[in-house]
Parts: sequence; C-alpha cells; structure tokens
Amino acid sequence: MRKHMPAIAFRAALLAFTVFLALDTFVFSASYREAGEVNTAMFSVLSTESEAAEESAAESATAASVTKQRMLSGSRLAPGSRKKHGSGLSSDESAAGTDAESGATKNSSSLSAAAAASDTSYRDENVSITLTETEEYGTKIYVADVTLRSAAFLKTAFANNTYGKNVTANTSQIAQENNAVLAINGDYYGVQEKGYVIRNGVVYRGTAKGADVLCIYADGTMEVVSDRAYTAEELVQNGVWQAFSFGPALLEDGSVTVGENSEVGRAMTSNPRTAIGMIDANHFVFVVSDGRSSESEGLSLYELASFMKSLGVKTAYNLDGGGSSTMVFNGRVVNNPTTGGAIKERGVSDIVYI
Repeated sequence: MRKHMPAIAFRAALLAFTVFLALDTFVFSASYREAGEVNTAMFSVLSTESEAAEESAAESATAASVTKQRMLSGSRLAPGSRKKHGSGLSSDESAAGTDAESGATKNSSSLSAAAAASDTSYRDENVSITLTETEEYGTKIYVADVTLRSAAFLKTAFANNTYGKNVTANTSQIAQENNAVLAINGDYYGVQEKGYVIRNGVVYRGTAKGADVLCIYADGTMEVVSDRAYTAEELVQNGVWQAFSFGPALLEDGSVTVGENSEVGRAMTSNPRTAIGMIDANHFVFVVSDGRSSESEGLSLYELASFMKSLGVKTAYNLDGGGSSTMVFNGRVVNNPTTGGAIKERGVSDIVYI
C-alpha cells in the first residue's frame, strides 16, 4: 500500500487543482464585477423635497405679506394684482438653486476651474478641505476637516474599478485613477466573506455578518446600525449612499462607545488607524494615524475615539487599520504607512474619497 501512496497523493492533488480551476473559472469569477455604477436617485428625492420646502416657505411668506397689506390698507387687493405663489425667482435662477441643492445632477468627480489648493487646503464651490497634523499619545495623527455642498461629493472606489476578492491596489493609485483630492483607505471588504458593501448607492454584497454597519446617508448624516435590523436593499431605500462593515463604532451621539481594552480581532493594542466621523450634516473628518514605528507608537481604539471626540465629532467609525492606513491629499501620501516593517503602502480593496 505504501508504494502506491505517492501516486494516490498526486492524483488527489491533481483532482483538487482541477476542481479549483473549474470553480475559479465558472463560479468565483462570477463574483467579480465592474464597479462603475452610481445610484443618485436618492439625491433626486432630496432635491424634490428641498424644492417643496422652498415653495412652501415662499407660499407662507406671500400669505403673510398679503395679510399685512390688508391690515395696513384695510381693503382687498385690486383685481388682477394677485400673483401665483412661487419662489420669486426667475425660471433660470430657480433651476440654478435646485441644482445647487442636489449636487448630484452634475459630474461631482470633476474639479472646478476656480479651485484653490495648497499643501494643507482645498477649496471650490462644492468642497472645503483643511488638513492638519498633530501628535497625541506619542503618535502622529492626520486630520482632514471636510465640508461638502452635498454628500454626493463623498464617494468610494474599488481597486482596478472591480468588485471582488483579492483585487487590490495602493490607496494612492486608486485615488489617482478617480481624480481624488482627498482619499483614505476603506474597510478592505475583499478579505471578508460577509458584511454589507454599499458603495455610491449600489449594493454589492448584501450578506449580513451580525455586526455594526456604518451608514452615510444622502442627506450628509452618518449612523451606525445593526445589519440584523435592515437588509442592504432596505438601507438603500432609506437613503444610504455608502455603507461599511469593519468597525467598531467609536462614537455615537457624541459619546465614546468603545472601552479602554476594546480591540479589533487579531490586532495589536496600538496600531496605525483610519476612521471617519461626522460633526454635522455634510461636515466630516477623515482621520489617519501612524504607528508601529520608533516615531509613532500607534493608537488604541479608545484613544482614537477620545481624540475624535475632542474634534467635536458626533458619530465616528473605525475603518481598516494597520498596514492599510493611508491618507492621500492633492496627489501625495501625507502619513507614513507601514508594511512589513518598512514605510510603504499596502494594497487595499477600496477607498473613500472626495
């Protein structure tokens, strides 16, 4: 029997390899998907609601003005002097206002010709970004304070513009391919089998893993919800523009939600970190820290949460950290990402960008 073992082992390995090739060709490859879709329908709803609110406010103002005139004059308006209720703007002005409210009918990835940029700031009619560097807990921390006209300008992108497992590229490369002014690494969805993946209003993975999900809504607010409470499709119907499954939540309603000993599975207590937070609607902070080096120890989750609270953040969420943690601003990597003990980027599945 022993003399036949090598032949049996070889045939078993050959069979396993053949089965893998078949699965990889006909099953695994089907999960790879080009990621050019963007669902802006939720912004159209917001635009309609904004128009309705403006019209209602205009009607109220007009009614109040008419009442005041009657009280002052003591008589009715002369025949033919009534005007239709409206915003008081010309059709061109009204259309321009509607477009400014929605922020989604234009190509939000294109940069304005009137943009002003420096090493630490960027400004145009839709976006305001200020970059600062500080040191806390023996660690360098990089903060991008971001104010947007609309959440439509907060986007996500996949490595190689492809959704699928083990598809990676450096954060700086993905940022360049998408003309990003500011970018941080995302949740590295590609190494997980489960967890909601909703990007630019499109559901790519709707398999729950029993964890907290960060939801960024089209109205520019953020919320952390359980994937047991909603399906991915329901979240999109509720106006979720981006959703991430990494965690944990760091802040909710301005309160720290992690303990001093909380940690992501298999991670060290002090790490390079990446997080995103919301101060107010359409006012965000992107935070990345160094770590694992002689210059920067790294942050615990509790330290990261405490730091973000000091910035006035109300809701904050931990994204993939460690070697993934990278911030790119105006085409340059601003932090010191560490991979294998060296200062260099590590390939990731996805980014969050402006």
